Amino acid sequence: MRLHVELVMEVTDADRLTGAAVDHINGDAAVPDDERRQSLETVRDDPAEALAHLIDPFDLVTGVPGTELAQASWSSEEMTDYDPDAEWDAAEWDLADDAAAED
Repeated sequence: MRLHVELVMEVTDADRLTGAAVDHINGDAAVPDDERRQSLETVRDDPAEALAHLIDPFDLVTGVPGTELAQASWSSEEMTDYDPDAEWDAAEWDLADDAAAED
């Protein structure tokens, strides 16, 4: 059985998020200088990229018994009208057919 998990995060302090990503990149001695420069530019331009440098999807599930990460992907969009109580529509994500096929 495969489950889809959606995570909605609110960036409450973009400067702190970006700063943490910059520190993380600068603290990784294994990153070549040209890759480091590109990564620093990317995280300074986009909070979603900064977040991607700080959170490893594998690390989120590696300690959860009985699970294995099957796939991870990132996407982001700015949401101004997010309603946490709204019903989630699996069809919007084309998951309705996938879930039926797996049962």
